[in-house]
Amino acid sequence: MDPFSAEGELLTVHNAFHQGQYQAVLDFDTSSLSQSNVVPARVLKLRAQIATGDAQGAISSSEKEKGPDFTAVRAFAQYSSGDNAGATKQIEQLLESSSENATVQILGGIVLQANGRTEEALSLLSKHQGNLEAIALITQIHLQQSRTDLALKEVSAARKWAQDSLLVNIAESWVGMRVGGDSYQSAFYVFEEMAQTPSSTSSKSLISQAVSELHLGRLPEAEAALNQALENETKDIEAIANAVVLATIMGKPAEQQQYLEDLKKRQSDHALLTDLDEKSSLFDQAAGKYSAKVSS
Repeated sequence: MDPFSAEGELLTVHNAFHQGQYQAVLDFDTSSLSQSNVVPARVLKLRAQIATGDAQGAISSSEKEKGPDFTAVRAFAQYSSGDNAGATKQIEQLLESSSENATVQILGGIVLQANGRTEEALSLLSKHQGNLEAIALITQIHLQQSRTDLALKEVSAARKWAQDSLLVNIAESWVGMRVGGDSYQSAFYVFEEMAQTPSSTSSKSLISQAVSELHLGRLPEAEAALNQALENETKDIEAIANAVVLATIMGKPAEQQQYLEDLKKRQSDHALLTDLDEKSSLFDQAAGKYSAKVSS
């Protein structure tokens, strides 16, 4: 039986992880799990620890645990703590011997994609054997490539055999946010249900709700969801980044500057900041081709 299926004993902790309820994952009782599910549950706990900002703690607490799953987790923790070169080297070594391992595929795919090695990431992830997280990551990569057609194809195929899966719903909503139109509303329903249901709410789901509200043009509602996310977790990088965008759209320069400075302090290499720097440089280059004309 698939441990992540509706009948599987890891369904609850798996869904909690992908809903961003990392403390619930860390608190999950693994004492009664069958032996075959002990490692997958431990991997989710370590990944939740990394997601809460304690990458070094995850490395330390797993240093005596052997096998490709734990080596992959430690490599991912290295990447998350800023040691990209060390993480990439570890992943490359793992790919030589353990590319069929599901944890290696997921975490290796993330690291490879982060390094711009998209085709290698897709090749690795495509080796999955019905792993819904791999499918979700493939979908995400295709969206980053602006290949909405391939992303839609991926989730449509998964929907046929995993129609009740939370991850499929989330991935389908990502695609819907790119497709637009009526799909914005469909995506909103998914994210709102996660964000406003006490058993599934998290900063992550609130941010997703806020972004869908933004696409629907409901700016006050987007602001309320983001403020709730920031109240829950003041250091959430993605909440801060999206607050920069929303404050800009709403014409609130003081708030925009405040969030921007906060983002720079917390993660100076965030994708939003990198993109802003690139756009600013391109603007300066374009502006430099013209000179102001002063009329007499």
